[in-house]
Amino acid sequence: MSNRDEHLDYEENFFSKGKRESRKERKHSQNKDRSKYKKTDREKQKETPTIQGGQKKGRVLSLSPQAITVADREQTYICTLKGVLKKEKTKQKNLIVVGDWVQFDSINADQGVITHVEKRKSFLARSDNLRRRKEQLLAVNIDQVFIVMSVMAPKFKPLLIDRYVIAARRGNIEPIVVVNKMDFFTTPPENTHEHEVEEEKALLLEFLNAYKALNIPVLCVSCITKENLETLKQKMAHTTSVFSGQSGVGKSSLINAVIGSSLPTGDVVSKTRKGSHTTTGASLIPIHESGFCVDTPGIRSFAIWDLSPEEITAHFTDFSPYNQHCKFPNCTHRHEPNCAVKEAVDDGKISPLRYRSYLTLMENKPLEEWE
Repeated sequence: MSNRDEHLDYEENFFSKGKRESRKERKHSQNKDRSKYKKTDREKQKETPTIQGGQKKGRVLSLSPQAITVADREQTYICTLKGVLKKEKTKQKNLIVVGDWVQFDSINADQGVITHVEKRKSFLARSDNLRRRKEQLLAVNIDQVFIVMSVMAPKFKPLLIDRYVIAARRGNIEPIVVVNKMDFFTTPPENTHEHEVEEEKALLLEFLNAYKALNIPVLCVSCITKENLETLKQKMAHTTSVFSGQSGVGKSSLINAVIGSSLPTGDVVSKTRKGSHTTTGASLIPIHESGFCVDTPGIRSFAIWDLSPEEITAHFTDFSPYNQHCKFPNCTHRHEPNCAVKEAVDDGKISPLRYRSYLTLMENKPLEEWE
């Protein structure tokens, strides 16, 4: 398993909950914790006694296989996860995620032990990349996700966007599509042929036309020409945002350009035009306008956890005017005769791009390497 996957595996305004709710959650976590009755844990407590009144609340800023960084009002703590939490069986692959609100015991000036993870108000997740038997959380307690694509290098992959949109909406997050590297249409990457540029332009135009009626914001941006960067900055203000997408699309570069940070960035491999992994773990970054943003590692496969055909159909609202006219009331719009949706595609009333995206979702095919 790569370092990037190890980081992902670990994976309301500040202190907005009332004191009564916090006490209730703390009491609940203490009642569940039976480890205090074990002899080994009593001995450990004697060796490293907890500071009197050391129970604190904070937010997870970053994770690594070795430690969890948590910030409270005053400072940051390097924390570990209490053993009892590791034994809880859930359908989620990672027990704790960047953005989590946690309660922890401070054991000295800059170290602590997390005793309770508070209920999450929102999340961005995908199916576990390896066996697809569990849900893998990418970030939690966020308001919006910037679904970052690029043109030319890496090439624009519109079929990925619908997967992100569905994942965002089922996790109570607003999706916003960001198409980066628009400057490549006027200054293409080295060894790019003119017909490649025209094909990419046509694909982007088809996508933009198909998405006009879906009420999903789309921003076309460039770190080089500064196109729409100010608009992006305004959308990030006073919210918690997550930047997600495939490797090499420029997530870290966009964050650096907008908030003046210095996240590491990498180059796209010229032969494959695919990005390399420069962000190895998600991290929560404060921004000046009283908000936060999360930079996530690039991913090469995205499947949605436990996605039903009914959810897929509900997402494709542009099919709605036609699916009631299909011959069969339970038509899947794939192989049935006299399907009004397929006829609308043939007549140009439904975008072929959207229909192809629908088929890949209904057939439960992961977009490996986005090919």
